[in-house]
Amino acid sequence: MKRIIVLGSTGSIGRSSLEVVRGNPHCFQIVGLSGNRNIDLLKQQIQEFHPKYVTVGYWEAYQELKTIFPKIQFFCGEEGLEELASVEEYDILLTAVSGAVGIRATIKGIEKEKRIALANKETMVSAGSYINRLLQQYSKAEIIPVDSEHSAIFQALQGNEKKEVKRLIITASGGAFRGRTKAELEHVRVEDALKHPNWSMGKKITVDSATLVNKGLEIIEAHELFGFHYDSIDTILHPQSIVHSMVEYQDHSIMAQMGVTDMKLPIQYAFSYPKRLENPVLEALDFTKYLEMTFEPINTEVFQGIALARKAGSFGGSMPIVFNAANEIAVDYFLKEKIRFLEIYEMIQAAMEKFPKEDIQSLEQILEKDHEVREWGKTWGKSS
Repeated sequence: MKRIIVLGSTGSIGRSSLEVVRGNPHCFQIVGLSGNRNIDLLKQQIQEFHPKYVTVGYWEAYQELKTIFPKIQFFCGEEGLEELASVEEYDILLTAVSGAVGIRATIKGIEKEKRIALANKETMVSAGSYINRLLQQYSKAEIIPVDSEHSAIFQALQGNEKKEVKRLIITASGGAFRGRTKAELEHVRVEDALKHPNWSMGKKITVDSATLVNKGLEIIEAHELFGFHYDSIDTILHPQSIVHSMVEYQDHSIMAQMGVTDMKLPIQYAFSYPKRLENPVLEALDFTKYLEMTFEPINTEVFQGIALARKAGSFGGSMPIVFNAANEIAVDYFLKEKIRFLEIYEMIQAAMEKFPKEDIQSLEQILEKDHEVREWGKTWGKSS
């Protein structure tokens, strides 16, 4: 029985993880949950899974839930995420909270030498080098990626040596605007960007998919997770999203992980690794329904997020932090209709020009740089 804490249980990934547990109750047990604003759903989850620990995003809900569930130990706010990750009685920490706020909790989980089921891209993008040093220090800790692309690569690498790998190939659906020209993207609306053709995800990651910044983040994350140079990490459009990513070896054989577009599969693999388990909530891939698989190059001149990410990752140091923070601000502005779609790229580019590369040695430096970029973002467009 694996004991699991889910950070972000009311979000898309969190809800899927609870479906996995619901389908395999003899293998997995929920001991901790965290939610932010969706308190009604969090209440339902508490009533169903009976966790020992719960973190709530804000004080009023914390006070309310403490009264309703007096036997549960509650924590509050961002510090509460760290406190939840610092308890002893669990085996796996699923980090499904978006943004840089998940970094501290992930670090606490590593320091407790737990398995981290990583669903937070920003952790490895902004703090990858720091996290990798921690993993060397706390050798029993491990990270198993939940992101479908990195889970696919992780699976395709099993049983082979790193020196035999020629390249990693990250697939991309193309998002809501696949095939659009730059002129066509000038005046696209928020509601258009949120219409992903294949996946059901949160708003922020759906916009990242539309800009293809998500592929840029995934390139940086793959570099940090698997230790391959940026020249050995490629991306390709695969509109059907059946192949979740591939690994090409020196003999040009390619290992591809395939499956339906459902996050429950990589979530369960992160929970059960190295075993594979049956689960009634997992859907089989029916090849009679998927009669076509196509691949095509990505137009990086139109979708500039990939090139910007490669630049940030190759510079290293503080630049991936700048890239990530600027993108988060820009996406938030776009969702609030403060900027146009293509201005997301402009804001990232402006941030990378504004903040020169700095060496990063500590968590405090990471968080300080992240904060610095976000403060700059509040005034972007007014003085630039």
